[in-house]
Amino acid sequence: MTQARFGAQLLPIPAFVCLYALAWLKWAAPGLVGLAYLALSALTLAVYAIDKASARAGRRRIRERTLHLLSLAGGWPGALLGQQWLRHKSVKTEFRAVFWLTALVNVAAFVLLCTPAGRSLAAL
Repeated sequence: MTQARFGAQLLPIPAFVCLYALAWLKWAAPGLVGLAYLALSALTLAVYAIDKASARAGRRRIRERTLHLLSLAGGWPGALLGQQWLRHKSVKTEFRAVFWLTALVNVAAFVLLCTPAGRSLAAL
């Protein structure tokens, strides 16, 4: 993979950082949410590394469902880093499609919950 393509694959991460900053400025998105994204991303990256090591050693693997749930919960930036840096789960088309769906749903939920309308909906 070329350096330019590698960088392009990671563009959603700085794009989300900008989105978070905008949500923080416009709607006062809680700082703890940003910390949660960092923690979940670090955890998800670590889980990807463990799964990659298990795959290489022929040991029991982590279920794809678990990887997707971590992404959906907010660890998708770490999952994307794991896919690119570790070259893990980066070719499997079905896995990648579900991954991008989890990332999209997570970002949509983040935006919705940051807006005043979304906050009132969440308060129900």
